[in-house]
Amino acid sequence: MTETLLSQALVEEATKKSGLIWVRGTGPERTLWHVWHEGAALVVGDGPGEQPLPGLIDGGTAEVVVRSKDKGGRLVSWTASVSELEPGSEPWESAVAELKGKRLNAVDAEHVPERWRRECRVLRLTPGRSTTDHPETALSAPPLPTSATTRQPAPAALPRLLLSRKKKRR
Repeated sequence: MTETLLSQALVEEATKKSGLIWVRGTGPERTLWHVWHEGAALVVGDGPGEQPLPGLIDGGTAEVVVRSKDKGGRLVSWTASVSELEPGSEPWESAVAELKGKRLNAVDAEHVPERWRRECRVLRLTPGRSTTDHPETALSAPPLPTSATTRQPAPAALPRLLLSRKKKRR
């Protein structure tokens, strides 16, 4: 009993403090931003400009891995039951109020709830009673294909230019 309470407390505290969680449903594992609210992780996505939620289906389960905020490594893993919140319902309104406050860089910040109602899914990932064991091997995998690109390396002369500006200011 005590071990179950400790693992639930670990899941809650670690997930609250972590800005990202790794989630795997029936599709590929994804890193998702989330909000911890009323005993569950809330995520929004599958709409234009929002994070994809592949393999997360209403009534299904998902494996959630929470990273350590200071080291970035795997801290705790837990199995979640996935439930999609009905747009406009009281739980949906409560979830969206929490998510909206944490949504960074929204183009239409004032109209986010209306857009989410029309175009997105809001999911509740509720943890089970215990955590899952860490695997013995690394779970590293190559990144998923994306159209995003990395900017070019900084020119070799850039550090000298920046240092010369500092010297001129003095």
